[in-house]
Amino acid sequence: MTYSVAVSGASGYAGGEILRLLAAHPDVEIRTVTAHSNAGQPLAAHQPHLRSLAHLTLQDTTPEVLAGHDIVFLALPHGQSGQYTDALGDTPLVIDAGADHRLTSSAEWDAFYGGSFHEPWTYGVPELLVGGGKQRDALRSATRIAAPGCNASTVSLSLAPGVAAGVIDPGDIVSVLAVGPSGAGKSLKTNLLASEILGSANPYAVGGTHRHIPEIRQALAAARPSTGSGPSTDSGPSTGSGTQDIRISFTPVLVPMSRGILATSTAPIVEGVSDAEIRQAWESAYGDETFVQLLPEGSFPRTADVLGANTALLGLAIDRAANRVTVVTAVDNLVKGTAGAAVQSMNIALGLPETRALSVNGVAP
Repeated sequence: MTYSVAVSGASGYAGGEILRLLAAHPDVEIRTVTAHSNAGQPLAAHQPHLRSLAHLTLQDTTPEVLAGHDIVFLALPHGQSGQYTDALGDTPLVIDAGADHRLTSSAEWDAFYGGSFHEPWTYGVPELLVGGGKQRDALRSATRIAAPGCNASTVSLSLAPGVAAGVIDPGDIVSVLAVGPSGAGKSLKTNLLASEILGSANPYAVGGTHRHIPEIRQALAAARPSTGSGPSTDSGPSTGSGTQDIRISFTPVLVPMSRGILATSTAPIVEGVSDAEIRQAWESAYGDETFVQLLPEGSFPRTADVLGANTALLGLAIDRAANRVTVVTAVDNLVKGTAGAAVQSMNIALGLPETRALSVNGVAP
């Protein structure tokens, strides 16, 4: 069976990356691409690298244009997807790459985003540990999927094994991320101009203000075996219970690379836990995974190693002097961080091979 697909926000970075991956997918046909201010223009004018899709023209983003497809991807700015999702009730599968359907807590949404709160959808991070299982179990036969925030899924995948196994204390997490500007979208902003970022590293959203913080706390709370709510649910909003004892100091730093996230996350070691038990927690979590891989002891990833790949590479260090575990994780923010996670989740929901149209291999140099 061939599934018809519409992609909104197709002139942006996330939309373009979704299209790049779907263009190589044998089970889908990209029929419709939409945009707002760029509607009426050729897709190739904004995504000139997508040569196989050069025949497509960007249409207006309206419920009427998006309706009538088997699958709709929404790659819109935060707060804009919700106005369309209610009107797509007859669409068999809708995947939102924005934040509108990620959070289960309306209070957290109000605190970090504001505006209308929309019901949470099934969270699109298949490898994430949830209540003693994996998130992919909830994605099977899902009809509404919330693709993750790139920073949020990177940190969550970094630390969820330690939280699930009870070998780290989630009450004192520190994460510092080097991130590329493509994660901020394609709209023109002065602080993202090349003259502003080249030769410089610039922190932003400092002091607990980054919007991905509640998403991380929600995911890590759900990783504990006793947790009955969290990323796996696509039911109504919860009160955010279970996250109170998860505290994270989260600082992203904009660096001059177009793609990539290098996240360095640390957390205290629980008293009495051995080095072998710590490493075993991560090996058990990801030993059988294709796209999330723990590197050999003493090895740490570079962002260059995952460029263009749907791969998260993790390096684990045990710092006994500081009594902390350090996890360094590299992802391509546009692939594993966004579009790759969306397509991987789509494959699972449709009962297709999970790896279809996705690669573990990066591009080098």
